[in-house]
Amino acid sequence: MEPIWRNARRLRRAATDAERLLWYHLKGRQLDGHRFRRQFPIAGYIADFACVEGKLVIELDGGQHLQAQHYDERRTQRMNTNGYHVLRFWNDDVLLRTNLVLEEVLIHLRERSR
Repeated sequence: MEPIWRNARRLRRAATDAERLLWYHLKGRQLDGHRFRRQFPIAGYIADFACVEGKLVIELDGGQHLQAQHYDERRTQRMNTNGYHVLRFWNDDVLLRTNLVLEEVLIHLRERSR
């Protein structure tokens, strides 16, 4: 197994509370029939969540991302270059405003499918 896939598996096992909550709502095609994968390798990076068919990546950011903005920008640019649109949400938004996050994801998926 390639190292990036091993790392993705490790990240799935060590999911944050926000990742677990969002996955609860995304798994099993619950969001308008779209299939999501979690901790999915794309373009040399591991996306928190990805809808391959909709070419949409969802990234969840905690406080540590304030110091990693340059890295996050490069990562987003690389995923964009590979045809993916990246949505970023703060962990607190997922934990406290889950329905709003899901609505925004659904809006983007519908726009991308036009």
